[in-house]
Amino acid sequence: MESIENMRNEFEKTFGRPAKRAFTSCGRAELIGNHTDHQRGLVLACGVNLSAVALAAPNDRNEVRLVSKGFPACSVALDALEPDPKEYGTTAALLRGVLNGIVQRGAAPFGLDIYVVSNVLSGSGLSSSAAIEVLLAGVAEGFYLDGDLDEIALAVIGQRAENVYFGKPSGLLDQMACALGGIQFFDFSDPAVPYAERIDFDFQKCGHTLVVIDTGADHADLTDCYAAITRELASVDAFFGATALRDVNESDFFASLPVLRRLFGDRAMLRAMHVFDENRRVLRAREALLNDDFQTFLDQLNASGESSYTMLQNVIAEGHTNAQAVAFTICYAKKLLKGRGAVRVHGGGFAGTVLAVVPDDMLNDFIAETDRVLAPGACMPLKVRRRGVYELPQED
Repeated sequence: MESIENMRNEFEKTFGRPAKRAFTSCGRAELIGNHTDHQRGLVLACGVNLSAVALAAPNDRNEVRLVSKGFPACSVALDALEPDPKEYGTTAALLRGVLNGIVQRGAAPFGLDIYVVSNVLSGSGLSSSAAIEVLLAGVAEGFYLDGDLDEIALAVIGQRAENVYFGKPSGLLDQMACALGGIQFFDFSDPAVPYAERIDFDFQKCGHTLVVIDTGADHADLTDCYAAITRELASVDAFFGATALRDVNESDFFASLPVLRRLFGDRAMLRAMHVFDENRRVLRAREALLNDDFQTFLDQLNASGESSYTMLQNVIAEGHTNAQAVAFTICYAKKLLKGRGAVRVHGGGFAGTVLAVVPDDMLNDFIAETDRVLAPGACMPLKVRRRGVYELPQED
């Protein structure tokens, strides 16, 4: 990560004035709860020690200017904060959406210059976009509302910016985990205001290390794969007059299987069964961490991985007979671990990353071998970051 001192120098070179304040947010890892959030289910997630940092200072313009290292500079006029479809998929869209969200909460924005650096890798499954969204929300809230909003409100602002302005439908999981940090239990029964509970467990003292493995598979052209999961689950929901499996009685689901299979096919049934089971696994994993029962936690992660592979089926993209990088990575990581630790698909699946929990005495060999087979730097050890989005202390 670039040093704050270097960032201050770049800020002054870019904007012609010194930065006044600094803010940070983090990436996130989904520990367990695969594709349950959009069914108003349960998730365990954590903030990780990959960071996004922003320096900012007021300007004398009626606009917010943003330079995010590695991306084109952009600016947003403060009198034009409505969604612009021409901006979909751009950083400017996220900035405009965040500013609109902060205005809706009573802020009166003034001109601001922002310089951002992030080492939350894009496409890594660690929520690089959510980290930026909650970071921008934190900057805006810090300057315009002086600490009045909590982290969940910042997450909601970030999610709305992504949904309405950026043009990407998503739940609130990523933004919540990036905004809160630590290990968090989420209940999405009320998706507008999810329940969040911090789990006080020290991952650094359990003799294992959390790692993500870049499989080398690209998310491009996989939109239909992700959409099929939500579409098939929604068909089951609709059959019961529900908007999510959270409101479907599991006994009624199993009693209706003959009709459901005929109407929607077997894969939809398997995916629904995964969600019912996964919510129970999340509860067991949460209870295990609260009771320092790390082996049970690992057992639930492995069971989640098996269910994601065989029932949710978000490991191998439909029709991909040769390119099966996620499946290969999971199977090879299990071979290396020899029955220890845990391995599972990470996040949305089909591409991106695999999550592993590796015993510390195996870590060096595990990293060396996965890097040898996949690519140098493919295996990234992580630590849990206890805080999510916050303002960095001022230097003397």
